[in-house]
Amino acid sequence: MTEDLLPALTARAAEAAHTRDPACPCVTATLALREDTTVVRHAATVAKAHAPDTDTAALAVRTAVAARLPGILLPPLATAPAGLHGRPVTYWPYGTPVDPDDPDAAPWEEAGVLLARLHRTPLPEAVPPMRGPEKAARAVALLGDLTPRHPAAAAVLDAWADLPPWALGEAPAPGPVRLCHGDFHLGQLIRGPAPGSPWLLIDVDDLGAGPPVWDLARPAAWYAVGMLDPDAWHRFLTAYRAAGGPAVPPDGDPWPALDVPARALTAQTAARAVTKAAAAGRPLDEVEEWLVDACARMRSEPAAAPAD
Repeated sequence: MTEDLLPALTARAAEAAHTRDPACPCVTATLALREDTTVVRHAATVAKAHAPDTDTAALAVRTAVAARLPGILLPPLATAPAGLHGRPVTYWPYGTPVDPDDPDAAPWEEAGVLLARLHRTPLPEAVPPMRGPEKAARAVALLGDLTPRHPAAAAVLDAWADLPPWALGEAPAPGPVRLCHGDFHLGQLIRGPAPGSPWLLIDVDDLGAGPPVWDLARPAAWYAVGMLDPDAWHRFLTAYRAAGGPAVPPDGDPWPALDVPARALTAQTAARAVTKAAAAGRPLDEVEEWLVDACARMRSEPAAAPAD
């Protein structure tokens, strides 16, 4: 199905690009090609085919929210998803992503400010739930279904089982809900081609109402396991707090709020890593070993209780 989808999506991207600019340079690239997501760029236009089981009505609400928050989220070229081979398709302007080869230039402060502004936005009417815990639960369940006998699986599954129900997607989260991105990492940032263009958040598939601390959890997890430089973490958290982000207290120790979602994101990332390594028939690499070791340590360190 993915093979059949790609040429059709490429043609759709070209059609949309030519509608925007008949003199477009006609440069085409495949940005993502997975069973759940296919993304194609044609010049300055991007076409994204979402997962086959995507709730199209919920996706339409999410793209409409992005259109109303142009200084925070990348606005779509059209708010109503189109259909192609049984998949909803959305169209977006192309932007320059974060350079993975230049970690010192990563926009951690800008990311913190964008998330704070997103979390402070009044909840739009009828916005669906944020899907972060649901996606984490799916990744861990897949590990349990496909590779339960892998030597690293037990540590990940045990760490996940120790989490409270809200982090497993089985109960409402404590505290007020806010508008959340749902799957934040640096790959979810782009900026326009013009010099000085601002950074914007992309990918609204998981956008919705939920605990804002979830959006801070992946950087927090990376920091906790030694994958994120402490200075980068400090700059991110400081910028978020200075912009009035509500996910953590404005000062003092943020970890009582961050601990549980950081553990959940560590387990999710480790589950995906082990599943992919097993499918490829290869051993875990160094980073993947770190993630599994972090899951093993969780069992000896009780999770912090959330702050009231």
